[in-house]
Amino acid sequence: MAPEQHGQPMSVDTTNHVVVAGTGPVGLISALAFAEAGFGVVLAGPSARADDGRTTALMVPALKFLAKLGVLDSLEPEAAPLKVMRIIDGTSRLIRSPIVTFRAGEIGEDHFGLNFQNRVFNAVLEKAVEAHAGIEWRRAMVDSWTLEPNKVNAALSDGTSVEAPLAVAADGRNSPARQAAGISASVRSLPQAALVLNFAHSRDHAFTSTEFHTETGPFTQVPLPGRRSSLVWVLRPEMAKDFASLDDAALSLRVEQQMQSMLGRVTVEGGRQIYPLSTLLPQRFAQNRVALVGEAAHVFPPIGAQGLNLGIRDVDQLVEIASKYRDDDTGAVLALAAYDSARRPDILARTSAVNLLNTSLLSDMLPAQLARSAGLNVLGGFSPLRAFFMREGLRPGSGFSSIASGLRSPRSQRDASTD
Repeated sequence: MAPEQHGQPMSVDTTNHVVVAGTGPVGLISALAFAEAGFGVVLAGPSARADDGRTTALMVPALKFLAKLGVLDSLEPEAAPLKVMRIIDGTSRLIRSPIVTFRAGEIGEDHFGLNFQNRVFNAVLEKAVEAHAGIEWRRAMVDSWTLEPNKVNAALSDGTSVEAPLAVAADGRNSPARQAAGISASVRSLPQAALVLNFAHSRDHAFTSTEFHTETGPFTQVPLPGRRSSLVWVLRPEMAKDFASLDDAALSLRVEQQMQSMLGRVTVEGGRQIYPLSTLLPQRFAQNRVALVGEAAHVFPPIGAQGLNLGIRDVDQLVEIASKYRDDDTGAVLALAAYDSARRPDILARTSAVNLLNTSLLSDMLPAQLARSAGLNVLGGFSPLRAFFMREGLRPGSGFSSIASGLRSPRSQRDASTD
């Protein structure tokens, strides 16, 4: 996949390199996006795990970004569309919320996004990276960073090193690049763990994703192709461990009961995984020639399919800003300050909303239950507000744009009628 295969022909800048640390989905996407923008890219990190049983739900804007990188066509055959998203109060508390259903058709979309397995996603991204003439992939970890006034130097575990004016930290929540840049982060461990698995079911999911809110966190079913779905079940750590140790029949019954048998008989598949949950928010998102993307820049509970979608927006804006400073210095203070300012509102809004909702689920306090119930009541019963939240969930700012457009339309019609 050479740069000229997508859009207009573009020469690779061999003097303005970018080093990308980390080879998870955000790192691979970062490498592809910078290479497609004409930057020379050195990618540092090993191949992804082949046994990753998780799935990824990407919303329409993220899918459009992947289409620009030339990888969406390879993903679509292995994906299931998300046409309906539903929230159900699965608690046994005194104050319970109504069912809220979001339909993509309400906002003129065929679907909200696509869900596919991480092993498929990673394989497609890796193949694209390997084929791209603008990317040099060194399958070695970064051992140490040296940050100088006009460049960064990454010493790799294979004994080689890389110099570049800009480093992209896609190296995860414990990001060594973030630490080397002197960026402090607020980190908090949560009393929760996510049990992740896939399962088959006897009834059709009708491309509907259901998020049950429980006393321990969300229980989220997301469609996969056929009569299969992925599951992220947020539990107390000891409960997650106990459930993961059940035999297939017992765990299948637990999942079916939690889902109120809405998908019929459930059969869990192999490959259960447990992930401890935490939150992380850096003091800033770029400094000392290092820009943070993905989990190096934000970590929060798995609610509302926000994590990787937010990471892709990080990459999109970073490449846009770096391109503006291409003729000057992509890692200069002004460039990194522009990136920090651009990402801050989106990241703070998403992390705050997810953390607040997660806290309300864990709280036994009546005011928190009343507030959550009242909010979902209004959201479920007032379609313009529901449409606003659906648009904002897909693309930040689009909900407000739609309101502004609606306010202008009647005025335009009146003006036209007087002509």
